[in-house]
Amino acid sequence: MRLMKKNFKVLILAVFVAAASCSFTTKEFNDPDKDKLLIDLITYVLQKGHYQTKEINDDFSKNVFEDFVIALDPLKRYFLASDIEDFKQYETEIDDQLKNKDLTFFNLVYDRLMNRMEEAKKIYPRILDKPFDYAIDESINVDYDALPYADSKSDMIERWRIQLKFSTIGNYYDLIDENGKEDTDVSEEVEYPKSKSELEQKSRESTKTSLDDYFEFTDDLERKDYFAVFLTTVVEEFDPHTNYFAPPDRDRFDLRMSGKLEGIGARLQKKNDYIKVVEVISGGPVWRGEHLEVGDAILKVKQEDEQEAVSIVGMRVDDAVKLIKGKKGTKVTLTVKRVDGTIEDETITRDVVELEETYAKSTIIKKNERNFGLINLPQFYFDMENYKERNAATDVKKEILRLKEEGMEGLVLDLRNNGGGSLRTAVDIAGLFIKDGPIVQVASTGSKKEVLRDKDRDVIWDGPLVILVNELSASASEILAAAMQDYKRAIIIGSKQTYGKGTVQNLIDLNQWLRKNDMGDMGALKLTTQKFYRVNGGSTQLEGVKSDVVMPDRYSYIDIGERDYDNPLPYDKIDSAKYDVWDGYIDYERTIKKSMDRMNESSQLKLIEENALWIKNRRDDQVVSLNYEKYRSEIEVGNAETKKFEAINDYDNKLSYRSLPYEVQLMKQDTTLSEKRKRWHKSLSKDIYVEEAVNILEDLKLSNIRRGKVAEIKN
Repeated sequence: MRLMKKNFKVLILAVFVAAASCSFTTKEFNDPDKDKLLIDLITYVLQKGHYQTKEINDDFSKNVFEDFVIALDPLKRYFLASDIEDFKQYETEIDDQLKNKDLTFFNLVYDRLMNRMEEAKKIYPRILDKPFDYAIDESINVDYDALPYADSKSDMIERWRIQLKFSTIGNYYDLIDENGKEDTDVSEEVEYPKSKSELEQKSRESTKTSLDDYFEFTDDLERKDYFAVFLTTVVEEFDPHTNYFAPPDRDRFDLRMSGKLEGIGARLQKKNDYIKVVEVISGGPVWRGEHLEVGDAILKVKQEDEQEAVSIVGMRVDDAVKLIKGKKGTKVTLTVKRVDGTIEDETITRDVVELEETYAKSTIIKKNERNFGLINLPQFYFDMENYKERNAATDVKKEILRLKEEGMEGLVLDLRNNGGGSLRTAVDIAGLFIKDGPIVQVASTGSKKEVLRDKDRDVIWDGPLVILVNELSASASEILAAAMQDYKRAIIIGSKQTYGKGTVQNLIDLNQWLRKNDMGDMGALKLTTQKFYRVNGGSTQLEGVKSDVVMPDRYSYIDIGERDYDNPLPYDKIDSAKYDVWDGYIDYERTIKKSMDRMNESSQLKLIEENALWIKNRRDDQVVSLNYEKYRSEIEVGNAETKKFEAINDYDNKLSYRSLPYEVQLMKQDTTLSEKRKRWHKSLSKDIYVEEAVNILEDLKLSNIRRGKVAEIKN
């Protein structure tokens, strides 16, 4: 969500004046070391500009110590227990070193890592030179956080053996599966190796190739790259959304924000050793082809012109991204571990984000001779050069007016998977449904709270309104849903709670603080500067928006959202703003109760909840057998169990959908648009959440009709 210009200017001015008074110049430091200048500059801007100042003390130091070591060695396959003991002498001194621009701790860890990685380069080829015995009954626990550090070099070699066997057994299983049979009786025309021993050798070669590629990547890294990791660790102790961007990273960030970066259209993040999908970009190739979903882990990457896939397990995110992204029109095949534990290959054609697919779109839903409208809003967009040119609020208004022309009797606003965007558009959209009043309260760094209001008394839609949300509805989505819930203007249905991101970040160019600089680009700092509060005074931070009608989904028992981070800013409350509850509904609470009763009787929702529990149990099981027969059996049992839940996708909500007349005309010239809408309507027809939204609209409509008849009789 974007910072409001007025508060941003106040912040910039305050920090700039203070920074200028401290004279951040190369001449004043009399030290050519750029790293020391960066430390001084970043810690200063953090203390002056962050929304919630954090004391840099011994506790802060301990957190940096732990997180930095884990960031460099998440699989615990480099550092020995003795190394950690050596590092621990500085466990509570990092805060003092930061204040004194002392790099002792960083230098020690960095130098030791370089030595251990050189040793590892000699370990893995020796291990992979010999066949693995898959008849032995042994296993690996992939909960690396709970794994102790190796006590000796011989223990470290054994750790590498187990981890390499784990990587290779997956290759071995895939090769046997591709080969079609496990015996040696294979036709000469088959391209795969004929025997188990040849398959086993090929699986080890594949693992070795992946590690060779991995170390080729790390060999290209310089000390400054690791120092950027250290700085990121420091700033993320303030909150998980505050990040340091070294110059190349800032360039990539700018490209992503401009929407011009070509690739697959997904945001990735490293969690333990896995590269996971944390956001699917609306309008991108992944989104359009429904290839991936949040929570999926990418295990391998294969280019279309290469035979072998490269394992990215344990790889740095930046290195993995280099493999995954590419020029428009090229293809990449990803081996993906789904949220439910199944493993599949997805071939994706790289492309740019289609802006049209990020815009609001609508459809008419027919039920019992009544017309209901649905508007899907993927994000809260606006034109950065000219707000009036095009934005989410004006587009939603247009769609509402078009739906009204078609006789709409109730409206569903679908904010599922909407990660936010422009705050102003969220306020303007809220104003389409109420006369006037406060929409959100904003607390900023170094200033009093500000109440953003709808000042336009025009109401574009005064009929029944339902808002659909899920765990991935974040930021501006939560502001809009929270306001409509507080006003009792809409009934919110979906997941137990939304994402829970109630903060705003801004990208600050660190170079602007320097009067003189001959050290090159200093990068940028993404800084948390604001916090949002509902009109009732509660923060959307961590708590998100709790649905009036809770419907289970596959994420119901998985931690997704702000609460999944290690150190998010806390939930808190401030005074309520003055606002009047919407008086357009009767039977508001009764309608919610009727919906909940329907949910309790739904066999489809019971199956979805059963699936969610099954996924949780699969994810909680951290122990993987390295005995081939058991490994194969576990996969086959898992695959068989998933078939039970395929019925979820076979559901038919018996509703009919049609595009609005203006789109029907566009489809006559644009067959691609026609196909997109057919796919969307097919997806809606399987959607029980949309079905229940329409049921609620019908109940609200009927209750209003009854109220109208009572009023007529009284008159």
